[in-house]
Amino acid sequence: MDRVALHGLKVRGHHGVFDHERADGQTFVVDLVLSLDTSAAAAADDLTKTVHYGIVAEEVAAIIGGEPVDLIETLAERIAAQCLKHDPVQQVEVTVHKPDAPITVPFDDVTVTITRGRV
Repeated sequence: MDRVALHGLKVRGHHGVFDHERADGQTFVVDLVLSLDTSAAAAADDLTKTVHYGIVAEEVAAIIGGEPVDLIETLAERIAAQCLKHDPVQQVEVTVHKPDAPITVPFDDVTVTITRGRV
């Protein structure tokens, strides 16, 4: 499998279990690795034979900026499911970063990484 990756997609969302997270929102960062066969697209130099990462980025941004969820695990699942709706994508790895998580001790980042594929 080949890989198309998108790193550091930043979108404001209102996810979290605390009222202030839902009310104030915060920035979430997402990294994606889409696994697919890019050989047909490369041979034909044809965008329609691969995944359009610009469209994927817009779809992911809409999910992050959309309906709030409590857990970033749920957010990651929704993003993975959307990515797998693109026919060429056989597997996706999604990492959701929550750098402003409400933690009382110093930290750099909180992440959840999931890998999902076609069944």
